[in-house]
Amino acid sequence: MKTITINVSSETYHAFQEYAARNNRTASELIRNAMEEYRRSYLREDQSIFDAPPANAGSILKDLTPEDDLLQEMLE
Repeated sequence: MKTITINVSSETYHAFQEYAARNNRTASELIRNAMEEYRRSYLREDQSIFDAPPANAGSILKDLTPEDDLLQEMLE
């Protein structure tokens, strides 16, 4: 196991300490678990772009017209 140093707000660390005490765990254990969950969710090397949630690009600026469709052009 690797020892690391991180900076978090006093409020965040205090919340972790309180939760850990109520659940007979340590704040370090909670932080390790949170980091592992983040790693599994976001840092997977085998993750495909198709597994990612869709991104919100904002609202539609204007409707597409038949001339805007590039599929036929790409297939030619």
